[in-house]
Amino acid sequence: MTLLYSEEQRLLADSAREFLAARSPVSLQRALRDEHRACGFDTQLWQDAVALGWSAIPFPENLGGLDFGCMGLGPIFESIGHNLSASPLLSSVVLSGSLLHLLGSPQQQDGWLSSVISGERRLALALDERPRHSPQSVNVSARPEGDGYVLNGHKYFVIDGVGADAYLVVARTAEETTAEQGISLFLVPADAPGVTVSALPLIDSRNHAQVRLDQVRLGAQALLGEAGAAGPVLTRVLDRGRVCLAAELLGMAEKLFEMTLDYLKTRVQFDVAIGSFQSLQHRAAQLYVELSLARSAVMAGLAALDDASMTGVERQRLASLAKWKAGSMAVRVANEAVQMHGGIGVTDELDVGLFLKRIRVAQACLGDADFHCERYAALESAPA
Repeated sequence: MTLLYSEEQRLLADSAREFLAARSPVSLQRALRDEHRACGFDTQLWQDAVALGWSAIPFPENLGGLDFGCMGLGPIFESIGHNLSASPLLSSVVLSGSLLHLLGSPQQQDGWLSSVISGERRLALALDERPRHSPQSVNVSARPEGDGYVLNGHKYFVIDGVGADAYLVVARTAEETTAEQGISLFLVPADAPGVTVSALPLIDSRNHAQVRLDQVRLGAQALLGEAGAAGPVLTRVLDRGRVCLAAELLGMAEKLFEMTLDYLKTRVQFDVAIGSFQSLQHRAAQLYVELSLARSAVMAGLAALDDASMTGVERQRLASLAKWKAGSMAVRVANEAVQMHGGIGVTDELDVGLFLKRIRVAQACLGDADFHCERYAALESAPA
């Protein structure tokens, strides 16, 4: 397993960093927040990112992708974090697009995956039903009726849910209560009768939604794969999203660390730069160590996603390790950044606060530190 980006991936990282620095600086995210834009991102910026091939990275060439693998997503998400950029790359491409790729029929792929890759349409995964991430707790029901299904229930924290063209809804089609039994996926158009979408404001000012399903009637063609058999693929795709979020958290933490070091070098107290104080040097050195450890975990997680020689349990362990380490590290870096910036660290005029808020949401998304510690411990005792 390699823990370094290849030359092609480094070139991708450089181009992504330059593109987002020029087109999507942190000031753009501040403007999007102040404008209260419903979709939470710049639509033209997303189209330009699609033109660069970002939406095609993880998919095979026969489906219109670049076949660059999940490892190719790492540099993109690091750059997204570094610039605090908002886009539907995670929701529409990594999560929803991967589910269509792995579970969708040729007709579903022709109708939806191609338009996701081209940026013409946008999908969102409707999974969680509780305040905390709990993918095994699925209560939305999909009752067979005639040659189709009737869906009822609520979904919360739907990433980029406002304005999506359709939703991949995780529902239960059988009475089994284990994590992966009886779970099905349905492609639900946003304008289907009985679908109600409302914004769910969070502290990072991104696009999150609640989705209500009230007697939503769907034909058999809305089902992805076999009824009750989507659990294992859903787990695999969620791990892709978790590692991509870990890469974003790493990018945000590295940028915050750079900002904090610059402040320590320029802020003067008692006629000297505060960076000369030994206590602050020790704290900064510890953050550097934490960043290095997190990078190793994230790189291992990215590599595992594309490693066919690994077992599913091994990949799941590395995905949880990456998400836990990156999330806990980023929260610590953000807290220290606020402390070391002193009083201005908590003001809105400083970008530190914007990073802190996004980090808080991203570390909880698709499982916080507690979730992944428990998952890793359970996987340690599971057979490979």
